[in-house]
Amino acid sequence: MSFYVNRKGDLEYLTADTLAGTAHCFSTRFGGVSEGMLSSLNLGVHRGDRPCNVLENYRRLGAAVGFSLHDTVFTKQVHSAVIAHVGRGERGRGLILPVEEPCDGLITNEPGVALTVFSADCTPILLYDPIARAIGAVHAGWRGTAAGIAAVAVSKMREAFGCKEENLRAAIGPCISQCCFETSADVPRAMLDVLGSDAQPAIRPSGEKADKFYVNLKLLNELWLRRAGVGQIAISEDCTACQPTRFWSHRVVGNKRGSLAAVIMLKDERSGGAM
Repeated sequence: MSFYVNRKGDLEYLTADTLAGTAHCFSTRFGGVSEGMLSSLNLGVHRGDRPCNVLENYRRLGAAVGFSLHDTVFTKQVHSAVIAHVGRGERGRGLILPVEEPCDGLITNEPGVALTVFSADCTPILLYDPIARAIGAVHAGWRGTAAGIAAVAVSKMREAFGCKEENLRAAIGPCISQCCFETSADVPRAMLDVLGSDAQPAIRPSGEKADKFYVNLKLLNELWLRRAGVGQIAISEDCTACQPTRFWSHRVVGNKRGSLAAVIMLKDERSGGAM
């Protein structure tokens, strides 16, 4: 399973072969109009950016990927395992209209709804069932990973849309990799508490500091997805903290940053994919 780099002028975004048949992307920093410390493709509405810049960034990304500003539905992320079922009635929520209820994941089976989650080191995960025609988008920080939000999304898609786990496909996007995600003991302890010894390969002692560990969020989220029955999983090799000029990284620059976005939308088959 593979990721691909897509470029249109200065714009750059990633796609995954497991999600072929959807309009989707994992953004980078390249190709927007934001300035200064937010240069250039900031997709966060609460990062201190000018609203007109954020709208133009979405317009450019959407034009390349295949969604419009008014198709988007945002999360209100609080590092939970809450998944919201949304539809066409929620389009514009976040970018045009306020988001009222906190959640860290979205699911839908309605075409033309561009599910959007945000990250700047946390793990973005997109899901697609080509048989049941349903999609999901998940933001998994370490707390969400410990809560198994990826598996919760699979369960919600099964309950809401009749998805069969073996038909689901997933893509785990760019995030902070084990090489850079040094933590205290509370993080590996939380993973071991819920995943048992299966989590051990994703945890490596620092070697220099007795109370520090390096944790592999990609591997842990893959484990949750495989436990949930998902067979086809693409995993990005990119580390956001290793490439802070290409990706936004909270670990590297703190709050002086923009936001990455992972977006997925079902195409309308009746109109040949166009919306």
